[in-house]
Amino acid sequence: MGVALLMVGALVAALVTDLQVHGLARHERQVLAAARRHLSASDFDLAATTYARALAVGHRNALQVSVASMLGQVATTEGVLGTTNNAASLEGLDIATLQTCLGGVRGALQQIAGRDNSAAIGDISAVSSACLMLDGSTAGGPVYPFDFPDPDVMRVDGTYFAYATNSAEGNIQIIDSTDLTHWTAVGNALPSLPKWAVPGGTWAPGVLQVGSTFVLYYAAQVAGAGSGDECISVATATQPQGPFTDDSTAPLECQPALGGSIDPSPFVDANGALYLQWKSIGAGGQPATIWSEQLNASGTGFAAGAAPAALLSADLSWEAGVVEAPDLVLDAGRYFLFFSGNNWDSANYAVGVATCSGPLGPCTQPLTQPILASGPDMAGPGGESVFTDSSGSFWIAFDAWLPGAISYPNSRALYLRPLDLSGATPVVGPAG
Repeated sequence: MGVALLMVGALVAALVTDLQVHGLARHERQVLAAARRHLSASDFDLAATTYARALAVGHRNALQVSVASMLGQVATTEGVLGTTNNAASLEGLDIATLQTCLGGVRGALQQIAGRDNSAAIGDISAVSSACLMLDGSTAGGPVYPFDFPDPDVMRVDGTYFAYATNSAEGNIQIIDSTDLTHWTAVGNALPSLPKWAVPGGTWAPGVLQVGSTFVLYYAAQVAGAGSGDECISVATATQPQGPFTDDSTAPLECQPALGGSIDPSPFVDANGALYLQWKSIGAGGQPATIWSEQLNASGTGFAAGAAPAALLSADLSWEAGVVEAPDLVLDAGRYFLFFSGNNWDSANYAVGVATCSGPLGPCTQPLTQPILASGPDMAGPGGESVFTDSSGSFWIAFDAWLPGAISYPNSRALYLRPLDLSGATPVVGPAG
């Protein structure tokens, strides 16, 4: 069953990834190479070169034809899939579930091609459960089957809202849930970008509620010839599902001398003071570093006289020179800085933790190993977000690859785990 699911998952993930239109040059070669590998391993009569060309230039019509072809072959029953000489792997595979999932993805493709994002969102939501079953909706598996990188989760009046990197659903995708088990696509939290930002390159959102206003921080690429800087911006809305608006004429934070700024994450201290943590990418001999700076009372800018303070740089072997995706948490007077380390596009990606004396540091790492790493149900967990449920218990949300389906064009699905902060260091619990 594993081979068949990986084959199906690879194609579904590739199609969903195409819908996301990441548009980032640094991903392009990886996307094409991975597409060739996955498609050459399958028996579906679609040449890898044709698919790669369609993916590269965004020819969704070609992708729609490929999905139709695949559905037709699946409809001819296990005989077609059996040509993989892995008939035993098909044990327990529900062909009807497979058709439902792929049919919904195909419908979403068609709706996107017709510029009907609302209908596409409906198609995706309608088959979420079926696709989740194919992804392995068991204890330890993902809770949302589609690509949902860099998640940030917050609870508002009994509803959990999760935000993630851009996709077919928009610049910042958003899903919601009332039970942390069933998630529904809401749509695009950020319909429009400021003129300085490149479309299709928005990621790693972090959302904060300040009074009756919701403040969204996100990373974007600066437009303009010769620029390409990755910077942080801020948008606001009157409700958690948006629409958020960003009328800025320039980014909030950039640090071009340090390679750019990404992965913003807001934090509220015990006295109500607001802070923003983020990562500088590293350049000119400077390492990747996590920073923190106090925000003003509205959260839409930095406080007067404030300056960024360095919290953490990569100095452990498992991090491989990378620390990113910060998330600062305060519990019982203790500050924990959760972060991701290593290569995000690999099974080596993992989540670590540091303890800090305050929101501006200093911070130290009490452990020499990550607190969350690859396992039998996931690979390369990262992009974490810590939140509390209605009972006050802590949870950690993160993205991860399915084992054996690592790197683009595969998807990073949304996972949840309970989190225990009562001991000397945080402990990630098993899935319920």
